[in-house]
Amino acid sequence: MKKSRIIYSTTMSQNKHYKRKVRASYFTTMVSISLVLFMLGVLGFLLLSAEKVANRVKENIKLSVLINDDGKENDIVKLQKHLDRQAYIKETQYVSKEEAATLLSKDLGEDFISFLGYNPLKSSIEVYVKSAWGNNDSLKVIKNELIKRSDIIEDIQYHEPLVQAINNNIRKISLIVVAFSAILALISLVLINNTIRIFVYSKRFIIRTMQLVGATEAFIRRPFVRRGIFQGFISALLAIGLIITSLYFAHNEVPELFDIEFYDTIFILFALVIVVGMLLSWIASYFSVRKYLRINVEDLYY
Repeated sequence: MKKSRIIYSTTMSQNKHYKRKVRASYFTTMVSISLVLFMLGVLGFLLLSAEKVANRVKENIKLSVLINDDGKENDIVKLQKHLDRQAYIKETQYVSKEEAATLLSKDLGEDFISFLGYNPLKSSIEVYVKSAWGNNDSLKVIKNELIKRSDIIEDIQYHEPLVQAINNNIRKISLIVVAFSAILALISLVLINNTIRIFVYSKRFIIRTMQLVGATEAFIRRPFVRRGIFQGFISALLAIGLIITSLYFAHNEVPELFDIEFYDTIFILFALVIVVGMLLSWIASYFSVRKYLRINVEDLYY
């Protein structure tokens, strides 16, 4: 009787220890997947931010449409309205000769007009184009079109070397970010796959036992796949929580990145994190269980 109680107590202790190991393994798997999905989410945020920053830089490229001194105010207003209607124009701003002189005097720190005796500056319409047109080829086309259209335009000026340098740097940075993103994405896929394979590995003897009692492959695979999808979903929610926390602190450092358009894209990013988490977990669970369904008995111990 005493021996039976000892055996029962030992069995219960082993069961509790096994359940603790299962719970720990399950928790570790979810945390690992969450961190990987967090890394993928941050990667997606960086890609979105890089594109937004590049677009903003291009949209700060300015064309100065210089107006003839004999240009009438009515003609200038018509020209500005025409520019505002163009698909490639983001915004325009009229700067009179007097305003241009005031701005230049502030930059120089002295009144250059009193020194020269006259104001040599021209009235101008400052034109900011949309990002898609922020390159030298497009700007040349815009320049030629505007000069042909209006007689009051004396010249259109913009800094060609600066525009070229901006586009070259954006292109280089984009290639670096895409290459870095591809490497991190591949590493993330491998980590998720290995994490789930380790979890399934701990259940390999249960899988073999179910096979021995006549369970079909689909029946054995189903609970693992369901658990994998559930793990992926919960892990994605945890990853989104980490991303939101990170974005909260990032907002204090770079508030310019957070506008109405940004919040539309960030919700898409969250949806992608959930889909990717569930999909990758499902695929990894499916193929991991499939491996142990077809493995030899001798290989179960290695």
